[in-house]
Amino acid sequence: MKDHATLRDAILYFADFEHCRQFMVELRWPDGVVKCPECGSDKTCYLIRNRVWKCYANHPKPRFSLKTGTIFEDSPIPLEKWLPAVWMLLNCKNGISSWELHRTLGVTQKTAWFMLHRIRLAMQSKTFNKLGGPGGEVEVDESFIGGKARNMHRSRVLKNHVGYGGAGKAIVMGMLERGKTVRTAIIEDRTKATMQPIVRENVEGGSNVYSDEWAGNWRMDDEYSHNVINHLEHYVDGNIHTNGMENFWSLLKRGLHGTYVSVEPFHLFRYVDEQAWRYNNRDMSDIDRFVLGMRNIVGRRLTYQQLIGKVGQVAHG
Repeated sequence: MKDHATLRDAILYFADFEHCRQFMVELRWPDGVVKCPECGSDKTCYLIRNRVWKCYANHPKPRFSLKTGTIFEDSPIPLEKWLPAVWMLLNCKNGISSWELHRTLGVTQKTAWFMLHRIRLAMQSKTFNKLGGPGGEVEVDESFIGGKARNMHRSRVLKNHVGYGGAGKAIVMGMLERGKTVRTAIIEDRTKATMQPIVRENVEGGSNVYSDEWAGNWRMDDEYSHNVINHLEHYVDGNIHTNGMENFWSLLKRGLHGTYVSVEPFHLFRYVDEQAWRYNNRDMSDIDRFVLGMRNIVGRRLTYQQLIGKVGQVAHG
């Protein structure tokens, strides 16, 4: 697989199910011993005709496939289509729309939309490590996500209470350790009660924090060395700026406005997580980024009922 470094190579390689099987087995069971995801037993055998394994331990689910226990579980879409779809979303800088995936793979647009959200679940990063630290540099900024009121029909403006500036828009908070990692969170407002716990949870005490003039709403001078840049005066003052976060917002909005066009606030965190994951792994090659993303498919599942809010939501990582 290491020799297949482009999307074209990936599509041709994974068109053969045997290549899909070998890749998934190496990914899920690196030691080469296939174990039942239900009970962990290695007393299994492969049924070639059905493309499944049979576990000889005594439990009600003796058969399992390569998809069992992953984001692909219960999907009728073959791995020959799933794996190129994962490659495309993980490596396309501005994302890929469900309409484009529908035309590329020959599935319905609704199916493509569901596939992309399943892949985004694997792109959610969960870590207890904090950004910065003594001497570390962390930029903290917020951005409004939503359409411009002047581009909307008056009925929609009135219905959604959309105004100019931030009125009626979603607020995304970002924390960026310079040259390294970005973290994001969807927030209700820009008050101390909302923002301070998020900063405290994600940024190590004693860090050098860089923010814009709105930092007065939440700054914690007793915990961080705070540096403020007033954008009404200038954007850079020596080492004091938030240009790293501004770069991330530019990438995020380019994807939201150019590729996805219309994103419901209910699903916004999924798209933000997608862009953050690609940003944090921007220095990797396409193949390495693909393998890293695939390592997160196990133990995660998103059903269609969860996706549309009919049952409990999957936690935001």
